[in-house]
Amino acid sequence: MDQLLAKWTKMLSDFSILTAQLRFPARFFGDVMKSSYLRAGAALACAVALSACGGSDGQLVLGGSFSGVTKTGLVLTNDGQEKAITPPADGTGAATWAFDNLISTDDRYSVEIKSTPSNVERCDIQNASGRAGYHVYTVYITCTLKRHALSGSVSNLKGELVLVNGSDRVALQAGATSFKMADVAEDSPYGVTILQQPANQTCTVNNGSGTVGPADVTNVAVTCTP
Repeated sequence: MDQLLAKWTKMLSDFSILTAQLRFPARFFGDVMKSSYLRAGAALACAVALSACGGSDGQLVLGGSFSGVTKTGLVLTNDGQEKAITPPADGTGAATWAFDNLISTDDRYSVEIKSTPSNVERCDIQNASGRAGYHVYTVYITCTLKRHALSGSVSNLKGELVLVNGSDRVALQAGATSFKMADVAEDSPYGVTILQQPANQTCTVNNGSGTVGPADVTNVAVTCTP
């Protein structure tokens, strides 16, 4: 009888221990899951708060596009930061740009032109200021290039002669002693050639090509024979 009682006592004790072990993992993992949800919620709240006030570091691009820039010298500023614009290698003078440092949500910006290339008359800026809510790609810089005359002399012309420079075309009549093509942008190439020779004559062009500098080009010479 005593042995049977001892056996039942041991079985009850083992059962109690097993029950406690089964309850503990459930409680433990429940606490872990609850803690995980709390941490995730706190992280989300922190992210929302940082976004609302702009965050501690900039995350928005401030930039736009430019045109008419064929040489260095254009420098833009915003809140003490400077951006030197590099002319595109393709010669079009047009491309996009952006400040190297990012700005924050709700930051005010005011882009100004600090300096311009030596070959432009002026540079104009659009959408220069505002408050950043998203990336800003709408600050437009338009530079107007200086333009110079392209002209020269004609000798012994007895018929109709047609000269061209790119898409520009000028027809000269017999007896003409000079010509003038359309003005050419500074630092741009030019090449005056003959599209149509006069009847029974052959004309040649001297000093017909080059790059327009800071002054007018006036030394192109057309000579016709016989």
